[in-house]
Amino acid sequence: MHYLITGGAGFIGSHLADELIGRGHTVTVIDDLSTGSIRNIAHLRGHDRFQYRIADMLDAPLLAELVDEADATFHLAAAVGVQLIVESPVRTIETNVRCTELVLELAAKKKKKVLITSTSEVYGKSMDIPFREDGDLVMGATTRGRWSYACSKAIDEFLAIAYWREQRLPTVVVRLFNTVGPRQTGRYGMVIPRFVAQALANEPLTVYGDGRQTRCFTHVDDAVRALAELMTCEEAVGDVYNIGNNSEISIFDLAGRIRQLTQSSSEIVYVPYSVAYEENFEDMPRRVPSIDKIEEAIGWKPECDLDQIIRSVVDHQRAEAPVLI
Repeated sequence: MHYLITGGAGFIGSHLADELIGRGHTVTVIDDLSTGSIRNIAHLRGHDRFQYRIADMLDAPLLAELVDEADATFHLAAAVGVQLIVESPVRTIETNVRCTELVLELAAKKKKKVLITSTSEVYGKSMDIPFREDGDLVMGATTRGRWSYACSKAIDEFLAIAYWREQRLPTVVVRLFNTVGPRQTGRYGMVIPRFVAQALANEPLTVYGDGRQTRCFTHVDDAVRALAELMTCEEAVGDVYNIGNNSEISIFDLAGRIRQLTQSSSEIVYVPYSVAYEENFEDMPRRVPSIDKIEEAIGWKPECDLDQIIRSVVDHQRAEAPVLI
């Protein structure tokens, strides 16, 4: 198969390219490098089954050409990270909705299958744990910028499912839960790479809020394996699937575990949400996926535990650290 990956120079997109090429497929990537990096795909340049275009996702003629050449599209291009969402809400909404609209519109012309990556953020403030794909989405007030990302991705989901129901465009929607691994940057608020960087530098580990909020972390290798399998699952068309690990840990305990695994002397300090992000910032106290549905569909389960996830990030950051002469 020949696959197009939008946002393919990003953290997850670059690992997905590795996975697909490893399975014998051909991959084309389009990315504007706004949050991705050419370094993420540098090892693939020159590969006879890989090509990339650095361009604006809203370049409709170019995107039409790429969608038409591919057999199917993985749509990963999006504004990502809590920090970016809070600081650039207009960019967040417009990037997520406009890009998805264009991909679906172009793919529908020749019924080219599209897999849309959404997010666990769409569950909003729901306390119906674990989150199930058919559960209610509980959004906060529109005056709280925190929820603009969740709402924009929910619109993406509605669009994808509408294209399937109305125009019979084969679409699959996945909700990713805190995907982590090598190449991920902590620049936009991602907690594990941020904690690891602080721990390796013996700097304070900055826990936002009271640290009692819990999360579940999935290794990127597990996530892209699920993406590749769902793309070829005909029963998945027109439906929504969680991709995540259901092993839960508090952010305070996560900081302690990273400090232990890195043998760091860092202290753990608390930073109010109002300082880290903005006044009246709201967060989810828990975010735990049900993965029964995806397991039933493709037999998928995460294989990497939290320590393996942390060690992979530590090893990557150590390897990327500048050599002191």
